[in-house]
Amino acid sequence: MANGTLALSQMDMMSQSGTGVVTIVPPATNTDRTLTLSDNSGTIGFAGLPQSGATKTGSYTLAVNDVGQLIQVGTGGSITIPDATFATGDIVSIFNNTAGSITITCTITTAYISGIDADDASVSLLTRGVCSVLFISGTVCVITGSVTT
Repeated sequence: MANGTLALSQMDMMSQSGTGVVTIVPPATNTDRTLTLSDNSGTIGFAGLPQSGATKTGSYTLAVNDVGQLIQVGTGGSITIPDATFATGDIVSIFNNTAGSITITCTITTAYISGIDADDASVSLLTRGVCSVLFISGTVCVITGSVTT
């Protein structure tokens, strides 16, 4: 299987020790890959979207530490997407937990709303709306979700 995906039919290719170590030998590489779980409650795979710190209630500029996390905005906060900060494939999700739209200011070189071929310097995230920001490069992003210009 590609990209480290393990099919159930490959379960016989695995061995485990009593220490929480599982060794996988993908047939394509014939090289051991070891996965160590910290305790018996460890999980692998999608486990939910963690919130990045406290709810934002003022101006907030996205940071690298926000990648793969949820930014929640409350009581009139706003978001800025900075330029030359993120890497290709980084994603940040934003939730507007207010009774009105909030502003997402795009200081990144090029910001598109998904499906629209226009660079936007500012978008509005609608009331109780969610959007995701996908970084195509450090200077280009695409915003999907409950946004308008």
